Amino acid sequence: MTDTLKTYSPIDNSLYLERPFAKDKEIEFALACALKAKKQWANTPLAVRERYCNLAVDVLVANKEEIAWEICWQMGRPIRYAAGEINGLEERARYMISAAKEALAPLTLPAKTGFIRYIKREPLGLAFVIAPWNYPYLTAVNSIIPALMAGNVVLLKHSAQTPLVAERFAQAFKEANLPEGVFQYLDLTHPDTEKVLKHPAINHVAFTGSVAGGGMVERATAGSFLSIGLELGGKDPGYVRFDADIDKAVEALMDGAFFNSGQSCCGIERIYVHKNIYDRFLGKAVSLVMQYKLGRPDDPETTLGPLVRPSAAEFVRAQIQEALTQGAVAHIDPQKFIWDKPGSAYMAPQILTEVNHEMRIMTEETFGPVVGIMPVDSDEEAISLMNDSKYGLTATVFTQDIEAGIAIGEQLDTGTFFINRCDYLDPALAWAGVKHSGRGCTLSSIGYEVLTRPKSFHLKTGD
Repeated sequence: MTDTLKTYSPIDNSLYLERPFAKDKEIEFALACALKAKKQWANTPLAVRERYCNLAVDVLVANKEEIAWEICWQMGRPIRYAAGEINGLEERARYMISAAKEALAPLTLPAKTGFIRYIKREPLGLAFVIAPWNYPYLTAVNSIIPALMAGNVVLLKHSAQTPLVAERFAQAFKEANLPEGVFQYLDLTHPDTEKVLKHPAINHVAFTGSVAGGGMVERATAGSFLSIGLELGGKDPGYVRFDADIDKAVEALMDGAFFNSGQSCCGIERIYVHKNIYDRFLGKAVSLVMQYKLGRPDDPETTLGPLVRPSAAEFVRAQIQEALTQGAVAHIDPQKFIWDKPGSAYMAPQILTEVNHEMRIMTEETFGPVVGIMPVDSDEEAISLMNDSKYGLTATVFTQDIEAGIAIGEQLDTGTFFINRCDYLDPALAWAGVKHSGRGCTLSSIGYEVLTRPKSFHLKTGD
C-alpha cells in the first residue's frame, strides 16, 4: 500500500498532484476534534450557521475561475464548461441555506387542553461525507451545506481523483472563520475509509458513488444502526413520444447522454423513440453528435473531453464492442474524431441502434459517451422497457401532451421524473433513487429529514 495519494490527470496521464494519506494519529485527532465541536455547533443559532455557510460559498464563487482549471486537470471536464459546476454549487447551497429555517422549525400540533406538544429536529452529530470525482463540487455540496445547517459537524473524504476539492472547501470554511472541528477533511485509503465508517464517533454517512461502493458502506456499517444515505448508479432512460418536438428532444437527450463524457449518474444511457418519428430522431441525433469536438479539455474549443482514466474508456469500449458482436449497429465513425485512440482516455461518442435488453449496453451502467436507441410502438411498450432495469434514478419523457406525460411518469420506477428536460437537479426537489440507485434523500426541505432526528416534547401543564 502506497503512503501517498497520486492524482493522474486524464489530459495527458501526467502526475498532477500528490498528497500523503492520513495516518492513524491524524484520523483519531480529526475525529476527536469533531466530537469536541459537536455540541457547541449543535447549539449554535441557525442564523449564525447560515452566515458561516454563506461566507464559505462566497469564497468558492470568488475563486471560480481557478477552481474551473483544477476541475479540468483533475477529472477532464472541458474548460468551457468547468466553471458551471461552481454556478451549480452556489444555486444548491444558497437554496438549502434559505430552506433551513422552515425545514428545521419545530412541528407544532393542534392545541390539546392541558398539554403542550411539539416535535423538534435535532442534529445527528458527525456526518461522514464520501464524495466522487465526476461532479466533485456538486455531489459534495449536496451533503455538506445541509449537514452543517442542520447542526451536524462534517468530515469529508473526497475522491483520490479530485483531492483539491476537499482542500478548497476547507479553505473556504477557514476564510469564513468556521469554528475548529466543525468541518474537516481527510485523504484516506480504502481500508482507512472502512475503519472510519466503523468508528463509533460517526453518526451519519452520505455516500455518492458506485453500487459496489454502496455495498461496501452497508457491509462496513452493518449492525451499527447508522443513518446512511446512498446515491448510487443509474441507467437512466428517455422516451420520445410521437408528438414530441424532435429538435428539442434531440438537443436535450444528446446533451444528457454525452455531457461530461457521459460520466453522470443521472446521464441518459438509453433512449426509446416512437416508431413514427424514429428515423427522423436518429438522423438528427447522429448529425448533432458528429459536430462534437473531442480533444484536450484545456482547449476552449473542446466540447468532449477524455474519460477520467484509460481503464474507464476501455470498459466503455468493451461494452460497445460486445454489443456490436451481438448485432448492434454503430452510427458514429470513431476515425472522424482524431483524438480517439484505443488505450487512451480519449474516445469518440457513439450511438448504437438494433440494441435490445439482452445486451449489457442497455441494462448495465456504462458511465461513458455512448447511448443505445430503440424504436417502440406505444407508450405501454416504452413504460415496460424503461422499468426493465435494476436502477431507478431519473427518467424523462418528451411530449407536447403534459397530461399524457404525467400519466407515464406515474407508472415509472424512478426517483425523479422529467418532461421535456433531463440530467438536471433542482435543489427545491428531493434527490433520491429507487432500487439499486440508492436510498435516502438529499436537497429540498425533505433532505433535512435524513440529517436530523425527531425529538418529541409532551408537556402536561395542568389537570
